[in-house]
Amino acid sequence: MMKGHEKYSGKISPKVNALLIIDVQEKIIRAIFNKDLITKNIKKLIDAYQILEENIFVSEQNPLKLGATIPELLPKKGFKKINKMEFSLAEIQEFLKELKNKKITNLIICGIETHICIQQTVLDCLQKGFEVILVTDAMSSRNKLDHEIALQRMIQMGAILTTTESIIFELCKTADRKEFKEIRNIIIS
Repeated sequence: MMKGHEKYSGKISPKVNALLIIDVQEKIIRAIFNKDLITKNIKKLIDAYQILEENIFVSEQNPLKLGATIPELLPKKGFKKINKMEFSLAEIQEFLKELKNKKITNLIICGIETHICIQQTVLDCLQKGFEVILVTDAMSSRNKLDHEIALQRMIQMGAILTTTESIIFELCKTADRKEFKEIRNIIIS
């Protein structure tokens, strides 16, 4: 990101985005408001992200009690799974160390539940200086009001809202790249 009058150095900037897929587990998803749309959009994000970017993190809250990530929402390759008891991923030192080692500054977040694990992760990550992008149509809670109030709180603290399709096209940047046909097929599916 260039600020003010800084000059572009001509170097390709390193990938600094990470997709965080928070707690899309078997026992939690059953009661989630709008779960079919959320699941479909998370799948689109994963498929597109694996074509365009590389840093994917999948968290599981207390997997012994709440089950594993829904199989179709696990990336096919190259992701880091984090099992946790804490609600905030930012409390997990191994996670923070991985972000630091990969020089990740932007977190693209989806999953469940908006008002619990997502909100606590987002508030902590904002406080630590990360830019946080919330994919609003790829996250939810059991109760619609909890989801909406949590979004408002996270926006007030500096999070940025987007949608699945919008962030996929933003990551793609141009229709003139070889991956665009694959990306278009993901969007229209």
